[in-house]
Amino acid sequence: MGRVTERRRVIRVRDGVVSARPDTLVAEEPLEIRLNGKPLAITMRTPGDDFALAAGFLVSEGVLGAADDLQSIVYCAGATGGDPSRSGEAESGGGANTYNVVDVKLAPGVPVPDITLERNVYTTSSCGLCGKASLDAVRTTARFPIADTPPVRLTPELLAGLPDRLRAAQQVFDRTGGLHAAALFSERGELLDVREDVGRHNAVDKLVGRALMDGRLPLSRAVLLVSGRASFELAQKAVMAGIPVLAAVSAPSSLAVDLAAGTGLTLVGFLRGPNMNVYAGDERIALPSGV
Repeated sequence: MGRVTERRRVIRVRDGVVSARPDTLVAEEPLEIRLNGKPLAITMRTPGDDFALAAGFLVSEGVLGAADDLQSIVYCAGATGGDPSRSGEAESGGGANTYNVVDVKLAPGVPVPDITLERNVYTTSSCGLCGKASLDAVRTTARFPIADTPPVRLTPELLAGLPDRLRAAQQVFDRTGGLHAAALFSERGELLDVREDVGRHNAVDKLVGRALMDGRLPLSRAVLLVSGRASFELAQKAVMAGIPVLAAVSAPSSLAVDLAAGTGLTLVGFLRGPNMNVYAGDERIALPSGV
């Protein structure tokens, strides 16, 4: 656990000077997510916050919506093929725990989704919830309708200051240069939480999962900022967590804009200093009248 970085030998060339030195790299390992003992998905992630990652993933899937929906999350024996029902066997000496397998148990009475071979997919760190990019599915499964929440009102000046605050909080990025980041801010610009991961979708899942475990869903007064582009999957995760504003330092996709417009999500792209594009939900941004 906590294997966030690793060291590797690298040949460095700088202005014609060649040298050998150790370099710090971000760790990337698979995480298998099991639901009530049955395999559900595998994602490539940076180890750490694994329980929050699994919980956030299940929020995006529409399985979890509140802390009471969750009974437990435990590490299982991994590489040795241990029985997932014996989640404590590594501690008792019965098997090696790789800390790359987690089992999420739902609380009694929480509906268990149909886990089929079609859903049991390999999820890369860059693809998010592949195969589920359906606008209608998100609209029908979202538990926290954004359009029904009290309006959040943000100034362009407040938004403009958020990327620098996110960048300043990226501790592992400073050592590796190879991580995405996601942060939650209050409507007053206060930094509430920040997570880093090799996958941008995982960073958001870690934020949402921690919020669920702390009993803070829906995040109806929060702003989600991501360090890269705003894909459909990231917009989906914001909607499923009840987040009214998603901002990105890079471009959104067309489907992300469509989802934002259809659900009431405010979507801001190319947020760089005082410059930004508002693609949907401009009623939450205090823009000059007559625009």
